Amino acid sequence: MLSSIVRSVDALNERLGRLVSWLALFMVLVQFVVVLMRYVYGLGWIWMQESIIYMHAIVFLAAAGYTLVHDGHVRVDIFYGGMSERGKAIVDLIGGLIFLLPMCAMITWASWGFVSRAWGILEGSPEGDNGIPGVFILKSMILIYCMFVALQGLVMIARSVLTLSGTEPPPRPKADMAGEGV
Repeated sequence: MLSSIVRSVDALNERLGRLVSWLALFMVLVQFVVVLMRYVYGLGWIWMQESIIYMHAIVFLAAAGYTLVHDGHVRVDIFYGGMSERGKAIVDLIGGLIFLLPMCAMITWASWGFVSRAWGILEGSPEGDNGIPGVFILKSMILIYCMFVALQGLVMIARSVLTLSGTEPPPRPKADMAGEGV
C-alpha cells in the first residue's frame, strides 16, 4: 500500500512538473514580445509584464515537488553521494522529519493570514485596471508550494522507511533530460 501511495504522489508531481515546464517556454516568449513591443514599437501593457511575474512564480513554486522527485534540491552531495542506500535513507528520513516537513508547516502557518486576507478582498494588481486582477491567486501559490513539497517530502520519508525495512521502494520517475535530475 505504501508503495502505491509513493507511486501516485510521484506521478502527480511528475505530471505537474512537466505541465509547468511548458510555462517556462511560454514565459520566455512573452518576455520576448514585451521587449519587442516596448523597444521596437514603443508599446507596452502592464498586464503582459505582470503575467511574467505570475508565470515565474508558478514555475518555481508549483514545480518544487517535481524537483524533489528528481533530487534536484540543494543538499551536501559531497557526503550524500558516497553513502550506501541505507545511509541515504537515514539522511532523507531525518532531513524530511526534522527540516522539510517543519519548514513546509512553518511557511504554511506564516503565509496563511497573508493569503486569506488577499482572498478576502480578492486582491488585484497595484496597477489598478491595467494589471492582472488576480494577486490573490498569485499569493495562493505559496500554499500550493507547501502542499506539493510536503506531499513529496512524505514520499521521500516513505521511501526511506521502505529502504530501511528491507523493502525495495518503487523506482523514481525518470527525467527526460540527459543526465540526472532536472
